[in-house]
Amino acid sequence: MMHALLTAGLRLAEALRAENIALAAMDLSGAAAVTEAKTRALDAFAAAWAAAQKTGAAAAGREGPGGEEAHAAATALADRLASLSAENRRLLEYAILLQAKVIETIAGAALPRSMPPTYAASGQRPASRSTPAVAFVSRI
Repeated sequence: MMHALLTAGLRLAEALRAENIALAAMDLSGAAAVTEAKTRALDAFAAAWAAAQKTGAAAAGREGPGGEEAHAAATALADRLASLSAENRRLLEYAILLQAKVIETIAGAALPRSMPPTYAASGQRPASRSTPAVAFVSRI
């Protein structure tokens, strides 16, 4: 049972690593392509975890043949998954923020053209709204 959990955890770690690489390179289509594999790996990990909890394999820990090695591998994998998950969350939040800024910029640029010209209280046309420049830095 513990072997199935470790195998599912390794698949999840690989999917997170692949998505993190794509997100760090701002390859959003590449990151989206990993989503299905990440979802499958997460579902498999959750199922393996539930099965291990149900049978008591997760709680048994170091007991049984190879218990110390399995416990060390599980601890290392848990640390790796925690690190990859934190990085994944940070990169996803950054990508979402960046996409929101791009959408705001496009919407802001389109807004003046979609509105008919009007006049201010002074009888003059209001000054046109300029859209601020947006830049981002990507590390590879």
